[in-house]
Amino acid sequence: MKNKSASVSSSLLPAFGTVVDDGDLHLKRNVIAPYDRRYRWWQTFLVGLVIYSAWASILELTFDKAANGVLLFIDLVVDFFFAIDIILTFFVAYFDTSNFILVDDHLKIAFRYVTRFWLFMDVASTIPFPLINKILIDEWHTGQVFSLLNLLRLWRLYRVGELFKRLEKDIRFSYFWTRLLKLICVTLFAVHSAGCFYYWLAARHKPSEHTWIGRLIGDFKQKGFWHGYICSIYWSIVTLTSVGYGEFYSMNEGEKIFNSIYMLFNMGLIAYIIGNITNLVVQSVVKTFAMRDSINEVMRYASKNQLPEGMREQMLAHMQLKFNTAELQQEEVLKDLPKAIRSSIAQHLFWKTAEKTYLFQGVSDDFLSQLVSEMKAEYFPPRIEIILQNEIPTDFYILVSGAVDVVTYKNGTEQFLSNLESADMAGEIGVIFNIPQPFTVRTKRLSQVIRISNHQFKQMVQSESTDGKIIIANFMEYLRGLEKDMLQELPFLTELLADQNVQPTAQNEEKQNRETMDSTDGNPTGTSNTSDPSLSAGTIRVIIYGYHPSKKTISGDRLGKLIFLPNSIADLFNLAEKKLGKRGSTILMADGSEVEDLSALRENDHLFIV
Repeated sequence: MKNKSASVSSSLLPAFGTVVDDGDLHLKRNVIAPYDRRYRWWQTFLVGLVIYSAWASILELTFDKAANGVLLFIDLVVDFFFAIDIILTFFVAYFDTSNFILVDDHLKIAFRYVTRFWLFMDVASTIPFPLINKILIDEWHTGQVFSLLNLLRLWRLYRVGELFKRLEKDIRFSYFWTRLLKLICVTLFAVHSAGCFYYWLAARHKPSEHTWIGRLIGDFKQKGFWHGYICSIYWSIVTLTSVGYGEFYSMNEGEKIFNSIYMLFNMGLIAYIIGNITNLVVQSVVKTFAMRDSINEVMRYASKNQLPEGMREQMLAHMQLKFNTAELQQEEVLKDLPKAIRSSIAQHLFWKTAEKTYLFQGVSDDFLSQLVSEMKAEYFPPRIEIILQNEIPTDFYILVSGAVDVVTYKNGTEQFLSNLESADMAGEIGVIFNIPQPFTVRTKRLSQVIRISNHQFKQMVQSESTDGKIIIANFMEYLRGLEKDMLQELPFLTELLADQNVQPTAQNEEKQNRETMDSTDGNPTGTSNTSDPSLSAGTIRVIIYGYHPSKKTISGDRLGKLIFLPNSIADLFNLAEKKLGKRGSTILMADGSEVEDLSALRENDHLFIV
């Protein structure tokens, strides 16, 4: 998928090293995209030159010998590259923060660069003041002025800050090491700057013996600049670390003032470094602390309520698995993403698995797409109950990986029924029949499952009648193939399957009768009216009772019979007589209203035959 760079805010530019397809950009001629790969590498190259400039500019201010040596030639080369960058900036597109549109108009780019403070500082920091200093110092004696102007090159340090911002957002680089490298760079620059300025104060104080370095080294100006630089860095480090061995100390008021300012600065710098390192360390172990706290809370809860040892082990295993698979938990990862992206990810992850399940074979792609978008992934450790027998059927599951056992309990004894593996389903019998879950489902090893909500599933089935018929047909076919042990746990299935075997014959006879009537009435084709709503009645399940809804009965008489809705009221009375043992003449709803048209009934309606 191509990146739509023209719609990205300047604050949302890709991280360092991100490859953007330039072919998707339609910029004017001779205009550079702000995150063109080549331009980004050019900016990275300039950052290396900035680091050199920050080191050399302060060093040349302090040590005259360094300013007149090979560093002068290197400075000219560096300034040449930055002069090229000033010219390139007039051709680099920018993002208008008011409407987040990439501006590639040459006039607007130039006007923006000229009217802002950047151009002035870029030009001022590129002027070769060391060369001008060398030419004019003998005639005008302006060496110190030009050396101070050379510090304008420190303006370029903002590029280093931008580089670290991009590195911190780039997932290819460790945030811990990137942040640590930034702290090291800040510390080294502070040590270098303070040492050089402290030496600069000593070199310009008279007499030189009344300085921090002149007290020990009387001819320090005649020694090489590396000797003075090492002494300065040594003093800066021992002062920064608050060690202060005492061999170097302030000898005049200027040095005392600078020392005081530097020590106050050190307090803030050390606090900044310690705070950042503490934050990095805490972030690396915060998940471990959270896991330990959660486990301790679970164990305290189990101890206070005197839960059995096996139940404690299950709770502990679940909590450990939760943290071990935290990055794989769908809801935690996807909760902040738009729904369209979440749906695309769910289809990519779950489509093939859902398509393989027996219940959804033959359904339309639209229905499967809607269903997959509502699926949730979960992990279960070994020997954990996913479904408990007789619990309310709120969800059913598709097994993605692992294995589970289906068991039942009789008189306190556990009985094994079957084993489920990848692409098998669990809990769908309770959901479709709207009865308490008939079996317990327990994991044998670490298992990943897809959870489907009962409510959402039924809503989608009711809105897609064609797919609903296919699902019911697949489900009935699955029930016919159940093993005897499982059928014995569901005694109502035997009668239901027998009714389903008889019902198609009755429907075929009725269809033939309608075709004959249509031919008699002038329908030469002999085809039936396929829009007749009674054709879909056989897929609706209802529960029938043999008493008035307002009548109070004992709990045993309260149990109804789950049936497939016949095609006519007469057939419903016949089926009710067969199931309930008495014939009725009126069909009532739970609120007492009378049913006159079966097409008005819905899935799982409760009917009272009186």
